[in-house]
Amino acid sequence: AYVGSAGATSRSREVDGVRARRQAGSTLKPFLYELAMERGYLNAASLLDDSPIALDTASGVYLPQNYDRDFKGLVSVRTALASSLNVPAVRTLVLTGDEAVRDRLYSLGYGGITQSGDFYGYALALGSPEVSLWEQVQAYRVLARGGEWSPITALGAASSPADTRVMSAEASFIVTDVLSDKAARTVTFGLDNYLNTPFWSAVKTGTSKDMRDNW
Repeated sequence: AYVGSAGATSRSREVDGVRARRQAGSTLKPFLYELAMERGYLNAASLLDDSPIALDTASGVYLPQNYDRDFKGLVSVRTALASSLNVPAVRTLVLTGDEAVRDRLYSLGYGGITQSGDFYGYALALGSPEVSLWEQVQAYRVLARGGEWSPITALGAASSPADTRVMSAEASFIVTDVLSDKAARTVTFGLDNYLNTPFWSAVKTGTSKDMRDNW
């Protein structure tokens, strides 16, 4: 369903919430890890070091922090992604390179991510670009379809072009499995949380600085 605003009762009824852009937050992490797995840099059991890291940038030293301001030590990729840990994601971006990740995100339909990888830098791993709900649905639809892309269209529109494979089917399956792993997300979300459903579901959250944007 496409609901752009609250309609006539809204003070901002001209604003389309589906197309408006907000910071992506951690919602980009599944595609970062998928790329790393696809290229053979990591697998779901690979260990990443969740410990303090200082990275030099043009504007100074970048010190990524986890949401809870704590570090977990050595964690598997499965735990790092499911629990949405920030430092392991930045370390993964170092492996893949920011330009490769930017190119992958653009191919998934994030049309607003048009700057070079250097422009976003390490913060790309933590979802610094602004994206729309339309783009989020497009990208997650690719993940759900095993890595095959086709443009989303409204019902009754002209038929879509043929599917295009933009992600590995194998790596997409693994990432989806990780996002459905209730145990793997307990490090951040605990055993009893709103992400647990009585049916199979793959779940990812995303928040920007100071909880301004929530996905």
